[in-house]
Amino acid sequence: MDLKDMSLREFGLEVASSSPAPGGGSVAAYAGVQGFALAAMVCRLTLGREKFSAVQDEMQSLLDMAEKKQEILLALVDEDTEGFKAVMGALGLPKTSDEEKVLRREALEGATMKAADIPMHTARECLAGLRVLPGLLDKGNPNALSDMGVASLMFKSGLEGALYNVQINALGLKSQAKKEDLLAECQRLRDEGNALFAECQEKVLKGLK
Repeated sequence: MDLKDMSLREFGLEVASSSPAPGGGSVAAYAGVQGFALAAMVCRLTLGREKFSAVQDEMQSLLDMAEKKQEILLALVDEDTEGFKAVMGALGLPKTSDEEKVLRREALEGATMKAADIPMHTARECLAGLRVLPGLLDKGNPNALSDMGVASLMFKSGLEGALYNVQINALGLKSQAKKEDLLAECQRLRDEGNALFAECQEKVLKGLK
């Protein structure tokens, strides 16, 4: 069964098992799913209400986006685990002869790069969620303020958790140039995410006073 098709209980038990996958990367992607689920809920609580008539088109567009992003991140829950398995597969390749060692090294480098690219995709999707939340906080139904706050926490957790997984895979790369590119991109995404999260938290806490 795909991870995305499991019940909440089944997914939790799978993560809690002695198997190293699914692990933090899949959990980070699922945090992003929950962030967009909450954003979609707020959109639905805003749509169709006369009080928010001026922002109906914007809310519908955001709802459509949130639904698409949920599906993307659900797929990434499974992809992250598959990426880890590919690295393990490459590590298990024979290394008796010089030729085998070269093939194993090439396979491992490719699998490690893919294993870094998958959480990078997760990080970018979670950052996309943080980018739209300030507007949702300003224009969405204020009765769902706490839900929007939790959405920001989910996006921040998903972003940071995904970046941890990019970085740990980057450490395993032989190519210094690829490693440096990945780490620089991590820092760029982290900096933007931190600024957006701080903006969201300020709006949420101000509204809760």
